[in-house]
Amino acid sequence: MDIQHSTRRSFVKGAGAAAAAFGFQVVPSRVFGANDRITLAGIGVGGKGTSDVSNSAAAGFQITHLCDIDGREGGRAQKSLETYPDARFFDDWREMLEAEGDKIDAVTVSTPDHTHAHAAVAAMNKGCHVYCQKPLTHGIWEARVLAEKAAETGVVTQMGNQAHAEDHMRRCVELIRAGVIGDVVEVHAWTNRPIWPQAIPAWPEKEEVPEGLNWDAWIGPAPFVDYSSQIHWFKWRGFWDFGTGALGDMACHIMDMSYWAAELGSPTSVKAVSADGAGAMTEISPPTWATIEYEFPARNGKKPVKYVWYDGYKDAIFDPDKWALVSKIDGGKIRERNLPPQNVLEGAGGDERSGYGSIIIGTEGKMWFNRSKENWYIKPGSLMDGFDAPEQTIPRARGQDPHNEFFDACKAGKPEMALSGFAHSGPFTEMVLLGNLAVRLDKKVKWDGENLKSPNTPEADALVKRDYRKGWELTL
Repeated sequence: MDIQHSTRRSFVKGAGAAAAAFGFQVVPSRVFGANDRITLAGIGVGGKGTSDVSNSAAAGFQITHLCDIDGREGGRAQKSLETYPDARFFDDWREMLEAEGDKIDAVTVSTPDHTHAHAAVAAMNKGCHVYCQKPLTHGIWEARVLAEKAAETGVVTQMGNQAHAEDHMRRCVELIRAGVIGDVVEVHAWTNRPIWPQAIPAWPEKEEVPEGLNWDAWIGPAPFVDYSSQIHWFKWRGFWDFGTGALGDMACHIMDMSYWAAELGSPTSVKAVSADGAGAMTEISPPTWATIEYEFPARNGKKPVKYVWYDGYKDAIFDPDKWALVSKIDGGKIRERNLPPQNVLEGAGGDERSGYGSIIIGTEGKMWFNRSKENWYIKPGSLMDGFDAPEQTIPRARGQDPHNEFFDACKAGKPEMALSGFAHSGPFTEMVLLGNLAVRLDKKVKWDGENLKSPNTPEADALVKRDYRKGWELTL
């Protein structure tokens, strides 16, 4: 490849001919002096990637490389390309890392779920620090791989569940661990997602790939399907091959505080009911709603925990003409939320029911927590009377910002400073994605977390670790 022609205005053609697996050499994390600029490459720089790159720049990184499959005029990446005109542009991250990896200190990975693991592993193999959007990976095995790879390479890592860096979340973790509501025994969490089509019965019709859009690189390790505007952009979340549904989109945000505070680890089982009462509605797409129940064992002297997740709309059906979810009642806007029962929600405000939130139930009382609000509260309020509030034990992020925390950890060369690093977010993502396993298999899944195996559902193996498209094998 002629590196000099890999600019923002010149797109690499024939990406499928590029080598998919490179013999990356593991190098130690770079050491930075006080005046060194830490270089960063954005992988996926439209949509969420736009803010990930700009927030990284604000944190202190020098943006030197940009990669996106859509670098067209008016395309999703245009804002980033205009903001950083001197950055080298690629439309395939494999080629970028092969050609320029030794010049890149850190990367952000803001691609669709199904390519997170491949881009992150390749970057870590080059010695690059990695900030990767949630969910950390598309598959359960991939989450384990990323945690192990981060430990092996010693690079700084961070998952993009932003509220993990906010003071109010860290303070609630400290309070729960100090016993403000007693021992945690039950948690309920809910979301207003999906806001994209799900329960899709068949793939959309083939459309012409827009000139300048690298569809082969977008498909990456997933099974190949023809381009459609009903997949790209954003609607990919409603296809199992690319996305992880409402659970994958939001649980790494909403479940984070309670998982962290209660130190839940890996569950022993998970079961689900969903739209038709018997697993996913279609083979290719998540259901319109799901209720998922995880069981966590007693650990370190703490009681077992039941954790229930709720997503979707019970009146939702997929309308192929509108390519959208509509109400089965009148064909209009979906509105019948899948929420916890009233006896659990009792005490929650109406705004909580219309959006997302969580209730952590302890042996002494309840805590209502919403990651986007600082006015969490406890019931009964008398629990706070005379409560000996704990000292701060969790470090606070500069400006309550995850990109700042990532930058500061990179600058210091201390992976432990990034508190949503893969050592935490890898096991957390494994747990989250187990819910989709239960939805898709339509049975209670017993779980051996250490070995990533289900003793009662051997058919789970193919979903825990899926096959990749030829030429896109994951190079460890």
